[in-house]
Amino acid sequence: MKLKQLLNEPAIALLHGFPFDRSMWRKQIDFLSANGFRAIAPDLRGLGENRFNGEIATMDDMARDVAALMDELRIDQAVICGLSMGSYVVFEFVRLFPSRVRALVLAGARAQGADEAERKSRENKAQDVLNDGIGAFVEAMLPDLLAPKTLAEKPAVVARVREMILRTNPHGAAAAQRGMAARRDYSVDLSAISVPTLIIAGREDVIRKPDDAELIHRGITKSILEVIDDAGHLMNMEQPDLFNRVVANFLRMIH
Repeated sequence: MKLKQLLNEPAIALLHGFPFDRSMWRKQIDFLSANGFRAIAPDLRGLGENRFNGEIATMDDMARDVAALMDELRIDQAVICGLSMGSYVVFEFVRLFPSRVRALVLAGARAQGADEAERKSRENKAQDVLNDGIGAFVEAMLPDLLAPKTLAEKPAVVARVREMILRTNPHGAAAAQRGMAARRDYSVDLSAISVPTLIIAGREDVIRKPDDAELIHRGITKSILEVIDDAGHLMNMEQPDLFNRVVANFLRMIH
């Protein structure tokens, strides 16, 4: 593909959840690229191949990393899409770089900040993963991340999720946990978001309840809420065709 053509394609940045990496977007990258979009999916700070030696990787840090990558790739403006932890990064990005945001996609998102109980829980989990490694927690995590139907009928998806978790660097995982614990309360920012926003929820998501998506939908004036059936927290992997269709319809609407 010629550079000029690539630079003229509408861009979308896909920001992964925790404790995953950019490979969780594989089917979205293939689909979007085949439909005329320039899809980029970085490994966020401390995760995947993005090594980081600090004690905390804040959502602010991650948002600035995404902006720096866009600079490197000569992308002035993009649709910014995040799932779970990635949605926290999206909220920071739109606050820090509003002129660089064409639209938002928030999947499995929560706007509220961490309360004292959550902060304590995340610090405990950070210490546990540093002491015991991430492998000790994989099987306990899967039922929370995936819908019962996915666990029962989609062994390839389960295997991919397990593999992503197992290759996560414990130090990076701990730094991200602390970054999520320190996040701001984004619910106070919702009314200031003026760009078109797509909110996607998995109907079987036990980590982010429907109320979380509804709160964001009520707070952002130009927002659309879509709920995907038979999907949990990782709806883009569990129901990729439905997820892709919802995103594509939104992108066609705004471009």
